[in-house]
Amino acid sequence: MKTSLIGATLGALALGVAFSSGAHAADVSACLITKTDTNPFFVKMKEGATAKAKELGVTLKSYAGKIDGDSESQVAAIETCIADGAKGILITASDTKGIVPAVKEARDAGLLVIALDTPLDPIDAADATFATDNLLAGKLIGQWAAATLGDKAKTAKVAFLDLTPAQPSVDVMRDQGFMIGFGIDPKDPNKIGDESDPRIVGHDVTNGNEEGGRTAMENLLQKDPNINVVHTINEPAAAGAYEALKAVGKQKDVLIVSVDGGCPGVKNVKEGIIGATSQQYPLMMAALGIEAIKKFADTGTKPKPTEGKNFFDTGVSLVTDKPAKGVPSIDTKEGTAKCWG
Repeated sequence: MKTSLIGATLGALALGVAFSSGAHAADVSACLITKTDTNPFFVKMKEGATAKAKELGVTLKSYAGKIDGDSESQVAAIETCIADGAKGILITASDTKGIVPAVKEARDAGLLVIALDTPLDPIDAADATFATDNLLAGKLIGQWAAATLGDKAKTAKVAFLDLTPAQPSVDVMRDQGFMIGFGIDPKDPNKIGDESDPRIVGHDVTNGNEEGGRTAMENLLQKDPNINVVHTINEPAAAGAYEALKAVGKQKDVLIVSVDGGCPGVKNVKEGIIGATSQQYPLMMAALGIEAIKKFADTGTKPKPTEGKNFFDTGVSLVTDKPAKGVPSIDTKEGTAKCWG
């Protein structure tokens, strides 16, 4: 699958541009709505959707928020897709609760709505979800950090670099998963910030980008300069955190863990900037989503979740060059071969 997806032309990914091929392209149209069009994760997601749309003769239009957290632009995109007569929508929601009324409008209009990467809240607000098991992704990096620190994990100083104040589901699951893996009681597993473990220095938000990661790390270092573990929502935020630590000479004293497993992130693991990351596969998510919309348009059949789960699990692997006993992982060589999925 990866070989065919990577062949897509990145230059054709401009927001709002339609892609089509084949004699029946106009018969089936779909929309991809991502959180931003700058984060490499979502750029690759567009690549996967675009390639599969061309292969299947589906007309695809793509939209994105201005920044991570821009739900208004996503709502407007859904309204446009309904008006355009799209058969289905693939969406990575910035506000997983706030987007639900717009999603309901789309489903009531007969569109198939599939959440990619980020489940809606509630998850059944969408017809289906194709995603990483984000709770497991968080658990893996938490387990790795705890095993790497050994007895020092009991007295660790942990900083959490989260996504947005809205606490979208992907943010909550990765955050709480890390705590469970690290041995911290998350209290309410559906909420960030109610924990009482003294090892937690604090939480700050990053908007999922490097600048936000740098600022959040600076803020938390002011709160406690002895931070030695940093959980980051994604790899751009992790890169920003590293720069903030490097600026005060602490980059070698802190374990940074993250989620995405994108090619730049795996490179940062190889270089020691990130200790470990949980790899997910956005190309696969998007390609499967387009296939599902085409099948729905042709037969009316909706996708089914992975057995025993309420979503279709697209897989996750821990990537590190410093494996920890009892924590399954792959090295950066294999992670590089699989990056972006």
